[in-house]
Amino acid sequence: MTDRRTVVMAGAAFLAAPALLRTKGHAQTPLSIDVSSYRLDRTAALFDGRVRIEGVTATFHEDAIGDMNTAAFTGTGTREITELGLHPFMLAFANEGFRDYALLPIPLLRQFRHKSVFVNADAGITRPEDLVGRRVGTPGYSSTSLTWIRGIMEDEYGVAPSDMTWVISNADSSASAAGNISAQEGIVPEGIVAEVGPEGMDESQLLLTGHVDALFHAATPAAFIDGDPRIERLFPDVRSVEQDYFARTGIFPIMHVLAIRRDTADAHPWLARAVFDAYSEAKSLAYREKDRITWATDMLPWYGAEVEDTRRLMGRNFYPLGMDANRATFEKLFDYSHRQGLASRVLTLDEVFLPESMAFEES
Repeated sequence: MTDRRTVVMAGAAFLAAPALLRTKGHAQTPLSIDVSSYRLDRTAALFDGRVRIEGVTATFHEDAIGDMNTAAFTGTGTREITELGLHPFMLAFANEGFRDYALLPIPLLRQFRHKSVFVNADAGITRPEDLVGRRVGTPGYSSTSLTWIRGIMEDEYGVAPSDMTWVISNADSSASAAGNISAQEGIVPEGIVAEVGPEGMDESQLLLTGHVDALFHAATPAAFIDGDPRIERLFPDVRSVEQDYFARTGIFPIMHVLAIRRDTADAHPWLARAVFDAYSEAKSLAYREKDRITWATDMLPWYGAEVEDTRRLMGRNFYPLGMDANRATFEKLFDYSHRQGLASRVLTLDEVFLPESMAFEES
């Protein structure tokens, strides 16, 4: 993700059939737009040109989420289409009057978050309830992932954010992939006890030195990746815990979404649907690759079995686009944000999503 590149893709469908596009209300020449996003399995076909946005010449820019957030929310956003952190967008919208972009029902990054709770092996924390009264480190209190984790801890285990002391690290071991933390990710609400960690210490070092007892972090901390035995996951069998959570709630937490500049959407009312269809097609290609070739190209020996197990639990389209499939998940985060004292009010879907996109569904 740190190798950021720019790729230009012309709207092939337009070039092949301009008369058809004119009947749909498109301009007679392709619309030039810039798109910022991570290059992921579900977006790769857009970056390499196997899928094109109809009627568009798109320049795709690989970027990091913190930097994409900042570019959009500071009012200097030049990308017509951009990936954004869901919760930072919510805070900018609710608390800062931000209206330059509207969301599209295109989740680009989803993660179950039980895996994101780490503990010092000597801290005596073996269950979520043991977090009460403890010091918890994090590089960004109000990020999307942290808001999900806190909500899950309170809903599932009765551990509220105010039950812990929060330590904000001065450094982040995942910054090269995530970019610089945006202003909306560093908000600490009233009623929360928080302090800043020692200068130069990243979140792994806070945990290793015993400065904190536990760590909530979207990315896997560097020391855990390196196999340091002093860091453990709170939930050792995290796969089973997360599968049980989905089976009971139907929630597959959403971290990042795609957004469109409102002025662009107003000027080109056909564009949002064209973008939705292209991202749906790119994701479908990624599904097919997982079935046909990724079992061989990926080093994981039981990759194919994992795909099959996921579909048995979550359905064939386990990464759905569109509002109907994701309404409950969006609304859950809206509730968490206000309940945790972050968003000034409970947002509604109608106000943050482009109105016409509320009806977009995959074919």
